[in-house]
Amino acid sequence: MSASQSKRLQRAALRAARLAEAQAQQRREQQRRGRVLVQILALGIVGLLVPTAVVLVIAFRQKAAVEAAAGSPIAGEQVMKIADTAHTSASVDYDLESAATPPAGTLPPTGGDHDPAWQSCGIYDTPVRTENAVHSLEHGAVWIAYNPSLPEGQVEDLADVADAHPYALLSPIPDLAAPVVLSAWGVQLQLPSSADPRVEPFLTRYLQGPQSPELGAACSGGVSQ
Repeated sequence: MSASQSKRLQRAALRAARLAEAQAQQRREQQRRGRVLVQILALGIVGLLVPTAVVLVIAFRQKAAVEAAAGSPIAGEQVMKIADTAHTSASVDYDLESAATPPAGTLPPTGGDHDPAWQSCGIYDTPVRTENAVHSLEHGAVWIAYNPSLPEGQVEDLADVADAHPYALLSPIPDLAAPVVLSAWGVQLQLPSSADPRVEPFLTRYLQGPQSPELGAACSGGVSQ
């Protein structure tokens, strides 16, 4: 073999060795990037799972607290005995004045004679007819009434609450005796604001509550003005 051939072979072997080393280095770099990517993804998944788990735990505890509070009569609730439950198309003279509430004002009835048509449950930004709303209470609804002077943000909070419950009825009542009043058939609770922690326990306890004379009857398909 000539000297020139020997050199060519040596150069070829050197190039092959360099190529093999470069390829090996490239594979090592790809493997390293792959491990880094897996670690980033793993951290990302953990980062997503941990807040989600925390939120779920908090929600579970809040639900448990609401259910525990709803297991007993709600602090401040007033229970009324309802004697009259007839249907009538005439206006009903409900006793709406509450002299015991400073300042005295209007309170929705929690039962009594009522219109044959019920008020469809939902959210209303104007007053509804009392006789129709009382019929809704008979069907197991909770009437969430608020004073028109209630701040807009609190009204929106109440709308969110009502929207989550198909048997909730939300409407303003002029001169309401309290900022917020929750009424079910035979039961009522006056509240200082929409943020009061008794809102959800009252709904949990009395929406479709056993005290309702016509439990399970419809709260849709009625009057919806």
